[in-house]
Amino acid sequence: MHIPERGPGQARIGISIAVPEPWSTRLQEARRSFGDPRAGTIPPHITVVGPTVVDEAVMPAVWEHLAKVAGETPVFRLHLRGSGTFRPVSPVVFVNVVEGIAECEQLEQAARSGVLLQDSRFNYHPHVTVAHELPDAALDRAFAHMTDFDAAFDVTAIWLYEHGDDGVWRPQRSFDLRRA
Repeated sequence: MHIPERGPGQARIGISIAVPEPWSTRLQEARRSFGDPRAGTIPPHITVVGPTVVDEAVMPAVWEHLAKVAGETPVFRLHLRGSGTFRPVSPVVFVNVVEGIAECEQLEQAARSGVLLQDSRFNYHPHVTVAHELPDAALDRAFAHMTDFDAAFDVTAIWLYEHGDDGVWRPQRSFDLRRA
């Protein structure tokens, strides 16, 4: 996983859609069962803007930007089903987003602008990671185990997470999407 360096007076943040219960616990337990050491440090989520370093003085502008993006984005349905992988390009197994893809793409494009404008290392592909940088046998097991996973929920907010010195991603603030 690419985690950018941060210096004094900076925060390492990420913007995500949180997977709600009961699926969050099920996904985290599955990730743990595959031997992924990050299972306890990364809550199940769909990335909107990946790990980003910002000056702490800029955080109010980040909050304002995210509130605007969220306020302009209608609540939408997200459906997770089955497994996928980025292998051989990247040793990742994930749960597929099968409904809500276009909405995630639009949200990512809007969020990754303004104060959060940045280039991406990869094309955006909404998903929920369940195994990352593990031996092939563990990735194969994760892929096979998650083929029957199925969950659907309404996305009502995006979250700003902060990456702590202990390596844990923690939700800091939510931004509500626009209700119909």
